[in-house]
Amino acid sequence: MAKIIFFGSGAIGQSCLETLIGSDHEVMCVVTSPDKKKGRHLLDSHTPIKEIALKHNLSLFQPEQLNIKESVDYFKTFQSELFVVFAYGKILPKQILEIPSILPLNIHASLLPKYRGAAPIQRSLINGEKKTGVTFIRMDEKLDQGDMFFSKEIAIVDEDNAITLEEKLSKLAADNLLGVIKNITDKKIDFKKQDNSKATYAPKLTKYDGKIDWRNSAEQIINQMRGCFGWPGAFTYYKGNPMKVWQAQISQLEIKEQQVGKILSVNEGGILVSTAKDALIIKEVQLASGKRLLVKDFIKGHSLQIGEILS
Repeated sequence: MAKIIFFGSGAIGQSCLETLIGSDHEVMCVVTSPDKKKGRHLLDSHTPIKEIALKHNLSLFQPEQLNIKESVDYFKTFQSELFVVFAYGKILPKQILEIPSILPLNIHASLLPKYRGAAPIQRSLINGEKKTGVTFIRMDEKLDQGDMFFSKEIAIVDEDNAITLEEKLSKLAADNLLGVIKNITDKKIDFKKQDNSKATYAPKLTKYDGKIDWRNSAEQIINQMRGCFGWPGAFTYYKGNPMKVWQAQISQLEIKEQQVGKILSVNEGGILVSTAKDALIIKEVQLASGKRLLVKDFIKGHSLQIGEILS
């Protein structure tokens, strides 16, 4: 049995935290990001990890700053053996990484050294990757560059988007976590340095990562939609107004249109739009002030014309 402090903020870490709680290990404290004000009424919103901690009545710590004496002293009181860190959102400073008596364990949602950074799931989809996975590393002060000791691969299927793939990787990490911890505590771990020459980076998404560029191919736009699903969402502009594109597919028709973003046809089956290669059939949309609608319902209240340009 190990004494563990768990660090996490995103929903992807919930399964791992629940797994630790249901095991013989002792979760001494849960560390997560501070609450934020959200919505029109600026109500307090807390992380998915905090929800689990409250549900199980665990000690909870939400520091604004890690690299201060008060935070360091607080962590030292637990005399922990392991840190388990998964999508916490901050890099731990050296003086905190040195606190656990065995090691600080970080779980990353990619096959390192590919896709270091905040958005590995989204970026792997946007780039059209066919596989991904989780990697367990000994955490250090550098961004996702610690020595590796276990990774597990899964295929990315065409139906995956940022939400479904996150769910799969969350389960994959949780299914392997206890075995990894056992190997760590039994000292059966072989560390392997990352090959920095093969490293790629996955910076945090911004709203504008969802902006569709019709100069890309239909396949690239579909991959962008998959990676941006949920947030920020893929969007284009129709008559100067933002329009989210929730669902689309690549057209099987032979398209020779030279102007990209041009509406080629409109019917209940979808809006056919030209791209740099092939064409896209938009199936479901949403205007900024409206509801999410299938195209067959959207066109009842909006007159889209053949030849109009989406920008």
